[in-house]
Amino acid sequence: MVARRVTGVPLEQILGWAEFYGLRIVVEPGVFVPRRRTELLVDEALALHPETVVDICCGSGAVGAALARSIDGLNLHAADIDADAVRCARRNIEPSHVHLGDLYEPLPEELRGRVDVIVANAPYVPTDEIGSMPSEARDHEPRSALDGGADGLHVQRRVAVGAPLWLRDGGHLLIETSVGQADRTSRIIEQAGFATRIVSSDELDATVVVGVVLPTENTPTTGNSDSGKRVESG
Repeated sequence: MVARRVTGVPLEQILGWAEFYGLRIVVEPGVFVPRRRTELLVDEALALHPETVVDICCGSGAVGAALARSIDGLNLHAADIDADAVRCARRNIEPSHVHLGDLYEPLPEELRGRVDVIVANAPYVPTDEIGSMPSEARDHEPRSALDGGADGLHVQRRVAVGAPLWLRDGGHLLIETSVGQADRTSRIIEQAGFATRIVSSDELDATVVVGVVLPTENTPTTGNSDSGKRVESG
């Protein structure tokens, strides 16, 4: 185990689990290791008291597992494009509700228009910056879980554009991002038909953009002239 750690293998992959939101999340070799900062995504989703949640780009299923543990009877579905991640997530949450495929494509059709909250920790590292990441991530986590395209926001755009088809009226989209990308992430979500607010936590060094589906006339329900955007700090 020490020899593997010296070569840069993440400790969580060596041990086979990571602590996340008070849970032991199974983490298999080659699977993205859940970060503590992503607990902010869980906090913000819990505050919305959802009954049906979709975890897109679910990785090990850590976010979904934390939500399911906290909400009795939660109707949770998760999806990831990486087969190793899906296999791992099926060890952490209800296996039949973890789907292999590209973003929303593998989700059951009956979820369309009925989801309360979509949570997404989509990759947001710009392609040119992956080479400067720690070897734990660069060499031992799937590229698909890290690479967000030229500006880091390619997958976030696809998540935002597809979300309104699956959310109910008044449903929410929550996307983890970096503090430096938050304004751009917010604009992407707004362009997809949402009013947004940016939530940050200094303690977790985390940032989440929360979007709520706008009425069909696409006019914000607040008097804020900046597309309903609000910035909070934790």
